[in-house]
Amino acid sequence: MEQTKTTTVQDPTSLVTELKIIFSSSRAFWLVNLVNFGDGIAYFGILTLLTLFLGGSVGMSDVMTGMSVSTFTGLVTLFMFFGGLVSDKYGVRKALSIALFFLFTGRALLGFSAVPGNMGFPHLGYVMSWVSLIIMAVGSGILQPALYAGAKEYTNPKVSAIAFSFIYAIMNLGIVCENFLSPFIRTNEKFIGNVHGLGWGIMGVFLTCTAITGLLLLMHLTLFTKRIEDTCKTRVVDEAVNRNRTWIQRFKEMPFRDARLMAFIFLLLPVRTLFAHQFLTIPDYVFRVFPAEVAAKFEWINGINPFIIVIFVPLIAMFTRKINVFTMLLFGTALSAATTFLLTGAHTTLTMLILYVILWSLGEAAWSSRFYEYVAELAPVGQVGAYMGLANLPWFLAKFTTGLYSGSMLAHYVPKTGTQDPGTMWLIYGLIACITPIGLLLTRKWLQNRSVVQ
Repeated sequence: MEQTKTTTVQDPTSLVTELKIIFSSSRAFWLVNLVNFGDGIAYFGILTLLTLFLGGSVGMSDVMTGMSVSTFTGLVTLFMFFGGLVSDKYGVRKALSIALFFLFTGRALLGFSAVPGNMGFPHLGYVMSWVSLIIMAVGSGILQPALYAGAKEYTNPKVSAIAFSFIYAIMNLGIVCENFLSPFIRTNEKFIGNVHGLGWGIMGVFLTCTAITGLLLLMHLTLFTKRIEDTCKTRVVDEAVNRNRTWIQRFKEMPFRDARLMAFIFLLLPVRTLFAHQFLTIPDYVFRVFPAEVAAKFEWINGINPFIIVIFVPLIAMFTRKINVFTMLLFGTALSAATTFLLTGAHTTLTMLILYVILWSLGEAAWSSRFYEYVAELAPVGQVGAYMGLANLPWFLAKFTTGLYSGSMLAHYVPKTGTQDPGTMWLIYGLIACITPIGLLLTRKWLQNRSVVQ
């Protein structure tokens, strides 16, 4: 199978010209990002509060909550392996339609899992929440590869680095909006002047996210027509060949046997556990360690990360587009891992927590979009979705395995009542994350000893 050669960008196009190209991208590119933005609000609006919802409204234990959320996020990535094949076979437009349908159904069902009394069935809430999480996982598993496939299909190849950074940044712009609105919907706290929140609780946030998903589905079906899809493609795909390839053929064409590529993506697994802790550990950590007034505006603290990503991912991509991808990966993962040690003190202050979030986010901004750019450019035309699915394999393992121990670690080091030792917990997590930059540094020469890795 022929592979496209991935190199550091050497095109003489100026930064101003590249920006003009990206902002004049096709209507299809911006319609893809409309879905990207809206789902950023809905997906993370639910994920941010999911541990609190399952532990409080549904009544799960810390361990069961951690395993449930971890299984959900792991399934999202597991389904990406096959979700990528959906966008390759049926096209980005249809894949997004299918994904939004599953997401709307799953998010609507999740709200019923906390019905008071569970209608006489003791464990009905558990079952309904698990079913809804599985349905949502299918939808997200199809959606994510389709978004990145759309970024490649509907933009000029000269600006691929910036296009992929836009996908990542716009998703995080949705998260920023969600983190700003969520406390206002959830609590009745005083915000600006005499304005108080709505006080609808976590359920109110979830219902709002469901409504946003339904609106997205309606807008997508109305605005993203087949004519727009056909006229906006910038990369030619042999539709006949693409259509006649079976699912088994598509699966076999994924580069599982490429030892260097597999080593590369697996080395990122340890640092990716920090991503998982943002929704598996941080919510309960903040609610249990910090005062109530801090917990009331938890989403605002959590929103610092996507706010930084929105600003710095495109900026870093623009000004480092000619820098070696491995250099950016080393710098970014090292920064993200090192900042975890800021939380190892015996008494972490709010200032230290915010500083951790800021520096950790800058590390993420330095390497995340470059990773996806690398994988997408490596993929042959018509197989971007499949390659994106494979690239998320370590993310699947990180999310799944982290949840297997995050609940137990919380119960041991940061229990709801009793002696707490969060510093030791974060020390362990920081040491795990350091494996990634050290591993990349030790294997860099071997990983780059091939024509497709520059």
